[in-house]
Amino acid sequence: MRNFNVRVYGILIHEDRLLVSDEHIKGMNITKLPGGGLEFGEGTIDCVIREFKEELDLDIEVEAHFYTTDFFVNSAFSVNNQVISIYYKVKPKSEFNPLELACKISSKPFDFEKKKEGAQTMRWIELNKISENDFTFIIDKRIGEMLNNSWKQLF
Repeated sequence: MRNFNVRVYGILIHEDRLLVSDEHIKGMNITKLPGGGLEFGEGTIDCVIREFKEELDLDIEVEAHFYTTDFFVNSAFSVNNQVISIYYKVKPKSEFNPLELACKISSKPFDFEKKKEGAQTMRWIELNKISENDFTFIIDKRIGEMLNNSWKQLF
Protein backbone atom coordinates (compact mmCIF):
# COMPACT_ATOMS: atom_id res chain seq x y z
CA MET A 1 0.00 0.00 0.00
CA ARG A 2 1.29 3.46 -0.91
CA ASN A 3 0.76 6.39 1.46
CA PHE A 4 1.31 10.11 1.57
CA ASN A 5 3.30 11.67 4.39
CA VAL A 6 2.45 15.37 4.74
CA ARG A 7 5.07 17.43 6.58
CA VAL A 8 4.64 21.07 7.60
CA TYR A 9 7.52 23.41 8.46
CA GLY A 10 8.06 26.97 9.59
CA ILE A 11 10.64 29.41 8.32
CA LEU A 12 11.48 31.60 11.32
CA ILE A 13 13.90 34.41 10.63
CA HIS A 14 15.22 36.72 13.33
CA GLU A 15 17.92 39.34 12.79
CA ASP A 16 18.87 37.87 9.39
CA ARG A 17 19.27 34.37 10.81
CA LEU A 18 17.23 31.25 10.10
CA LEU A 19 16.26 28.80 12.82
CA VAL A 20 17.04 25.16 11.96
CA SER A 21 16.54 21.92 13.83
CA ASP A 22 19.25 19.29 14.20
CA GLU A 23 17.76 15.90 15.04
CA HIS A 24 18.80 12.28 15.47
CA ILE A 25 16.14 10.11 13.80
CA LYS A 26 16.38 6.40 12.95
CA GLY A 27 20.16 6.40 13.35
CA MET A 28 20.66 9.48 11.17
CA ASN A 29 21.70 13.02 12.03
CA ILE A 30 19.49 15.38 10.03
CA THR A 31 19.15 19.12 9.69
CA LYS A 32 15.76 20.51 8.75
CA LEU A 33 13.43 23.35 9.58
CA PRO A 34 11.27 23.22 12.72
CA GLY A 35 8.03 21.36 12.09
CA GLY A 36 6.76 17.86 11.55
CA GLY A 37 3.97 15.57 10.51
CA LEU A 38 0.40 16.56 9.86
CA GLU A 39 -1.97 14.71 12.17
CA PHE A 40 -5.34 13.36 11.05
CA GLY A 41 -8.05 16.02 11.37
CA GLU A 42 -5.54 18.87 11.49
CA GLY A 43 -5.03 21.70 9.00
CA THR A 44 -1.56 22.59 7.81
CA ILE A 45 -1.45 25.96 9.59
CA ASP A 46 -2.66 24.34 12.82
CA CYS A 47 0.10 21.76 12.39
CA VAL A 48 2.97 24.26 12.13
CA ILE A 49 1.59 26.23 15.08
CA ARG A 50 1.38 23.03 17.16
CA GLU A 51 4.87 21.89 16.17
CA PHE A 52 6.45 25.21 17.21
CA LYS A 53 4.60 25.06 20.52
CA GLU A 54 5.73 21.45 21.12
CA GLU A 55 9.34 21.86 20.00
CA LEU A 56 10.08 25.42 21.14
CA ASP A 57 7.23 26.40 23.47
CA LEU A 58 6.79 29.34 21.12
CA ASP A 59 3.46 30.78 20.02
CA ILE A 60 3.70 31.72 16.37
CA GLU A 61 1.50 33.00 13.61
CA VAL A 62 1.76 32.24 9.93
CA GLU A 63 2.65 35.23 7.76
CA ALA A 64 2.58 33.56 4.36
CA HIS A 65 2.82 30.33 2.44
CA PHE A 66 6.38 29.92 1.14
CA TYR A 67 6.54 26.63 -0.79
CA THR A 68 4.82 23.28 -1.31
CA THR A 69 6.66 20.31 -2.79
CA ASP A 70 6.04 20.25 -6.54
CA PHE A 71 8.01 17.12 -7.43
CA PHE A 72 7.97 13.48 -6.36
CA VAL A 73 9.88 12.67 -3.18
CA ASN A 74 10.06 9.18 -1.74
CA SER A 75 10.37 9.05 2.03
CA ALA A 76 13.88 8.44 3.34
CA PHE A 77 12.35 6.19 5.99
CA SER A 78 9.72 4.22 4.06
CA VAL A 79 9.83 3.22 0.39
CA ASN A 80 6.03 3.10 0.28
CA ASN A 81 5.55 6.73 1.35
CA GLN A 82 5.53 9.83 -0.81
CA VAL A 83 6.48 12.98 1.11
CA ILE A 84 4.70 16.27 0.53
CA SER A 85 6.16 19.19 2.47
CA ILE A 86 4.55 22.56 3.03
CA TYR A 87 6.59 25.55 4.24
CA TYR A 88 5.25 28.71 5.84
CA LYS A 89 6.98 31.92 6.79
CA VAL A 90 6.21 32.33 10.49
CA LYS A 91 6.82 34.89 13.21
CA PRO A 92 6.43 34.91 17.00
CA LYS A 93 3.10 36.22 18.25
CA SER A 94 4.94 38.46 20.71
CA GLU A 95 8.45 39.70 21.41
CA PHE A 96 10.83 36.90 22.21
CA ASN A 97 14.44 36.36 23.12
CA PRO A 98 15.86 33.87 20.60
CA LEU A 99 18.30 32.60 23.24
CA GLU A 100 15.50 31.75 25.68
CA LEU A 101 13.52 29.27 23.62
CA ALA A 102 12.36 26.18 25.53
CA CYS A 103 14.86 23.90 23.83
CA LYS A 104 18.60 23.67 23.54
CA ILE A 105 20.06 26.31 21.22
CA SER A 106 23.57 25.60 20.04
CA SER A 107 26.06 27.23 17.74
CA LYS A 108 27.34 23.92 16.40
CA PRO A 109 25.49 21.17 14.51
CA PHE A 110 24.24 18.05 16.31
CA ASP A 111 25.24 19.29 19.75
CA PHE A 112 23.15 16.66 21.53
CA GLU A 113 23.54 15.95 25.25
CA LYS A 114 23.12 12.27 24.32
CA LYS A 115 22.99 10.92 20.79
CA LYS A 116 19.77 8.94 21.09
CA GLU A 117 16.58 8.52 19.07
CA GLY A 118 14.64 11.78 19.04
CA ALA A 119 17.52 13.97 20.25
CA GLN A 120 17.05 17.54 19.05
CA THR A 121 18.83 20.88 19.22
CA MET A 122 18.13 24.14 17.43
CA ARG A 123 20.58 26.60 15.96
CA TRP A 124 20.61 29.81 13.98
CA ILE A 125 22.25 30.07 10.56
CA GLU A 126 23.06 33.46 9.06
CA LEU A 127 20.97 33.91 5.94
CA ASN A 128 23.86 35.34 3.95
CA LYS A 129 25.72 32.05 4.53
CA ILE A 130 22.89 29.59 3.98
CA SER A 131 23.02 27.01 1.22
CA GLU A 132 21.33 23.80 0.19
CA ASN A 133 24.22 21.93 1.84
CA ASP A 134 23.00 23.05 5.27
CA PHE A 135 20.08 20.61 4.99
CA THR A 136 19.79 16.83 4.82
CA PHE A 137 16.76 16.04 2.68
CA ILE A 138 16.11 17.00 -0.93
CA ILE A 139 13.04 19.15 -0.25
CA ASP A 140 14.81 21.12 2.49
CA LYS A 141 17.80 21.50 0.17
CA ARG A 142 15.43 23.18 -2.31
CA ILE A 143 14.36 25.61 0.45
CA GLY A 144 18.02 26.30 1.28
CA GLU A 145 18.68 27.05 -2.39
CA MET A 146 15.62 29.32 -2.61
CA LEU A 147 16.67 31.21 0.51
CA ASN A 148 20.26 31.48 -0.69
CA ASN A 149 19.20 32.95 -4.02
CA SER A 150 16.62 35.45 -2.88
CA TRP A 151 16.23 35.81 0.88
CA LYS A 152 16.73 39.60 0.79
CA GLN A 153 13.84 39.99 -1.65
CA LEU A 154 11.62 37.46 0.13
CA PHE A 155 12.06 38.64 3.70
